[in-house]
Amino acid sequence: MILTSKQKNILESLRDYAEGTGENPTSYKFHKHLSSMGVKDSLKSIMQVIESLEKKDLIKRDNRKLYLVENENYSNMKNIISLPLFGLASCGEALAYADGGVAEDFLQISKSFFHSADPKKLFAVKALGDSMNKLKIQDGDYVIFEKAEGGDDFEGKIVVAVINGMATIKKFKKLGDGVVGLFPQSTNKVHHPIYISETDSFLIAGVFKKVLPVTYVSI
Repeated sequence: MILTSKQKNILESLRDYAEGTGENPTSYKFHKHLSSMGVKDSLKSIMQVIESLEKKDLIKRDNRKLYLVENENYSNMKNIISLPLFGLASCGEALAYADGGVAEDFLQISKSFFHSADPKKLFAVKALGDSMNKLKIQDGDYVIFEKAEGGDDFEGKIVVAVINGMATIKKFKKLGDGVVGLFPQSTNKVHHPIYISETDSFLIAGVFKKVLPVTYVSI
């Protein structure tokens, strides 16, 4: 089960409250508790998160009180990892994740999705546009990559590349004579390949591991 950092924080705060006080709070009382802990979100904002957790069967409301649901999908907290979430691919400043840059946020995700990968080498970006929609990477989706190593072979792989400070998700292919092509995989003919020289200054920051459709993730 995929949880945003806000969902995970609210869920854990409710768990701490219930265990610490021995009671289940009303929504209003829980909001006051969060406010005392320094959370500045409005009651409406908190309720939106609670509703999203209720849809995931992790929280239930009965007579205005909030209850934790011991859902098997969330029972093993050690199986949930936090992946750094960086900026939009194809826009903004250069993504510095390959060099240990600061993430914009974190994505909560099960380790069971990545049996053969080192969680410390994984990171997420948010896709922009439809240049990779043939691979079911849609606008706004979370795309998980594994940090590229210096000796990696990228031929035929989906990568996130940083060129002139811009990040883009494309298929990598060597074309000979020192030319590298980064190819879109799209039903939209407006997208064209990017051609660069192997001697140009560019960075292959990561290799594609998984796409998580944004429709799976709510507030």
